[in-house]
Amino acid sequence: MPVNSFENYPMSWKPDKKQLVSPLYKSIASLLEYDILNGFLAPNTKLPPQRELADYLDINLSTVTRAFKICEVKGLIYAVTGRGTFVTPNVKNAIFMADSDENKDYIEMGIIKPLDHTNSYVAQAIKSIAAKDYLESLLDYRHPLGMPYHRMAAKKWMQRFNMDVPIENIAITSGGQNSFSLILMALFHPGDKIAVDLYTYPNFVDLAKIMNIQLIPIEGDEQGMSPDRLDAVCRNTPLQGIYLNPSCNNPTAVTMTMNRRKEIAEVINKHELILIEDDVYSFLGPDGYYPISHYVPERFVYILSVAKSLSSGVRVAFIAYAERFMEKITYGIFNLNVKTSALNAEIITELIHTGAAEQIIKKKREISEERNRVYQKYFQLHHPSENPISFFRWLPLNKAWQLNQFEQIALTRGIHVFHSHRFLVKKDEAPQFVRISLTSPNDIEELEEGLCRLKNFLLDTEEALQ
Repeated sequence: MPVNSFENYPMSWKPDKKQLVSPLYKSIASLLEYDILNGFLAPNTKLPPQRELADYLDINLSTVTRAFKICEVKGLIYAVTGRGTFVTPNVKNAIFMADSDENKDYIEMGIIKPLDHTNSYVAQAIKSIAAKDYLESLLDYRHPLGMPYHRMAAKKWMQRFNMDVPIENIAITSGGQNSFSLILMALFHPGDKIAVDLYTYPNFVDLAKIMNIQLIPIEGDEQGMSPDRLDAVCRNTPLQGIYLNPSCNNPTAVTMTMNRRKEIAEVINKHELILIEDDVYSFLGPDGYYPISHYVPERFVYILSVAKSLSSGVRVAFIAYAERFMEKITYGIFNLNVKTSALNAEIITELIHTGAAEQIIKKKREISEERNRVYQKYFQLHHPSENPISFFRWLPLNKAWQLNQFEQIALTRGIHVFHSHRFLVKKDEAPQFVRISLTSPNDIEELEEGLCRLKNFLLDTEEALQ
């Protein structure tokens, strides 16, 4: 028997060596993805150490590392420093971008793509920055919270959406997901409870699970989360925080009215909750609306990611926070990020200062408005609080479906959409919907075709029930 025999060695995952083909790292990643998505590896399973797996397969450690990285980028696994690598919770419902569109035989209407038609503005900003004589100063570790003039640009951009805070209370992070991770790690503890909408952004749900933070779903109405229900839950359950996406809730497309925002703010102040306000879709909101954070000046963290508004590839978000959270957030940034790329922050600053940012969001609003007109040729909006230029729509279903059943049958009709079970925080019986991305099809013609296929699919299933 060879020295490194693994015949009887206990390992949580042993890929079949006979199935490995070149390139090995892609083959290992494919086998791992298959076993996770098909339930052979349960959520939160701890995977074998990379070196151990490399020894078992008689390959280089770097090959296993590359394979794990592919699966990590897809959201299938996550690493915890000092503890190991684990299968992501709720991974069957995870939403992540495909590696490519090669051989795609369906119309993408699931992933919300951010209308990257406007990236020519971003490319021009990068060219301008590359010609500047201070380029090298953007490539070091200085200013972990963001260079002062980048934070000034952040302040200016936040003021554009009626959020005005001192520059000392602003930091720059590496995108929205990084901001969520930072805030959950810095301000909350395992076992804490955070109030969320019944249907909530699934990536936030998964991050909370990874950190052992419990999400408490709060019922709402056509204007969003109910302040009365929130108040009632707070009286009976000790909550530490609340997560809201008020400008255009993902997935429901609801824009919370100003009156509702003030009512929610009263409950937040009354029960001393920490508000996490995700305003990634602020550029689609009505003019003159104030963030909820405006009404809870001592209890907020406000996140303004540019992924949907300006550029998805430049991973930058601006965060503002109450004075009481400054020390903990600063400490979190030092330890989680070290710093966000000043080069990325410079690109966004350039867009803001030159006025290109305004041109980008104007163009995106126009495109989204046109696509919503197409949507309303096939389906109607169901209540006045739905954002009329949302990048996505939330369509009620008349038939009870299982998540995989609905999505798989839709795929046979040539459309990729997401069933509401992906967004449901508590897996109870609840009204069912489908979230339809209007911005993922390549053009108006493809959007028309996708909506037509969806309409016919739903009509066929309804007729079958009669």
